[in-house]
Amino acid sequence: MNGVSRLDLKQLRILELLLQERNLSRVAEKMGLTQQAISEQLRKLRDTFNDRLFVRQGNQMVPTPIAEQLGGKVNGILQDIESLLTPETFNPATYTGVFSISATDYAIQAILPQLLEVIRRSAPELKVIVRDFESDNLNSLMASGEIDLALTFPSFIPDNLPYKLLFEEQHVCIAGKNSPLKDRQLTLADVAGLPQLIISPSRANLRGSHDEWFAMQGLKRNIVMSVPSFSAAPDIMAATDVIAFYPSRLLPNEKVIPLHLDNKTPKFEVVAAWHSRSNHSQLHMWVVEQLKLLFR
Repeated sequence: MNGVSRLDLKQLRILELLLQERNLSRVAEKMGLTQQAISEQLRKLRDTFNDRLFVRQGNQMVPTPIAEQLGGKVNGILQDIESLLTPETFNPATYTGVFSISATDYAIQAILPQLLEVIRRSAPELKVIVRDFESDNLNSLMASGEIDLALTFPSFIPDNLPYKLLFEEQHVCIAGKNSPLKDRQLTLADVAGLPQLIISPSRANLRGSHDEWFAMQGLKRNIVMSVPSFSAAPDIMAATDVIAFYPSRLLPNEKVIPLHLDNKTPKFEVVAAWHSRSNHSQLHMWVVEQLKLLFR
């Protein structure tokens, strides 16, 4: 039996995931197989390519040079196979399937309502799953096909994933609607000393995205509170004396007011990202095109 006839799609998928995860148990979990089954498939791959492919070092499986060389070829083969399964003519009005979106708390509020309105109108048979954003697991979730699209910020996107800039955003300094700061003209130094809330969806800590900006002015922020979601912030601010920097696209909000600050915050980018294999998917490219039309 020649080498080609001994290969199957499952083995190629396992090889691709091993190169990404470098851990047998995680690959087994993503494939829905036992670790023993993955080990057996790896044994067959080693026989086929006459190479160890992966060498165990602690809990990691480190690829050999041959395995690294195979990686790009295998990825291309799997993309070509996926493109074979894509209909020649894509019609959103009749397309049936499921599309999974990973979105930050910000994106759920600022992007998804407009996108989902278009999808319901133009692709009514398409079912959509929206899940919490997991920055630490994004690469593996994309590679395994569990997530089709991510709506987030560039700093959360692994270097190997293609993405599209949707728009630039800027934070506004806000306080609760009854704040005594309402009509005051504030300097950045004034703001630095005020008790501040930060929104930290991916890291539970007291470090904010504008810390460096304050530091460049020789200032240190008085951060006293951290919450994991943008949606929770206005209620907390209305009940306390804290201020915060809040994305402009989530305003106005009846529970908070903008403060008069003599300095504008640096802008930041909001992007849509996907796995490179989806470059061949007409559905993916249609969704990305709708986002471009919505936010150009």
